[in-house]
Amino acid sequence: MLALIDYGSGNLRSAEKALARVGAAVQIVNRPADVLAADAVVLPGVGAFGDCIKNLTELGMDVAIRQFIQTGKPFLGICVGLQMLFESGAESPGVAGLGILPGTVPRFVGAGLKVPHMGWNRLNIRQSACPLLAGIADGSYVYFVHSYYGAPRQDSVVAATTEYGVDFASVIWSGNVLATQFHPEKSQAIGLKMLENFVALQKAGDRRQETGESAE
Repeated sequence: MLALIDYGSGNLRSAEKALARVGAAVQIVNRPADVLAADAVVLPGVGAFGDCIKNLTELGMDVAIRQFIQTGKPFLGICVGLQMLFESGAESPGVAGLGILPGTVPRFVGAGLKVPHMGWNRLNIRQSACPLLAGIADGSYVYFVHSYYGAPRQDSVVAATTEYGVDFASVIWSGNVLATQFHPEKSQAIGLKMLENFVALQKAGDRRQETGESAE
């Protein structure tokens, strides 16, 4: 089962439909126990950093997400779902993020730069071995809507960047943790391919469980 976390932020239906379209058995969940029982987890995000963290915490999902990630099973954060993985965000001073990844979430700044960054922009692939990017060509266009972006302290977790005033991390990869600053569910064929890649990770894990094989 692939758990799509519902914490009262944004429209889950487009993500649910896109995941189902690429073969996922999707269940929308709002209980920690359901997250921990899942074979893969997707954390979407629309709205303010602080509000999203507050909603997750009130549901106990912050703890559940950390515990799930420790299992080594596939985890995908989307948009604010990427940003919340970091330690703090400029949008909500004093609010701690999930702290899964060292780093912060600054706001776009620059003369003449329209904020939010909205529309189609290119991926500059740094790590073609990233499982989310299998079959994705360098320079592919994906769909963004955001005013803030994740700035990891460890450059090694950046699988792809996008240029908008700065080169920011548009795909994150750290072990079983994957995240996109853009919306794959709104990125047409390229986005569907990425979601298909994520679902393939889950299915590979399911097969290993059935056969008793290791991830190696």
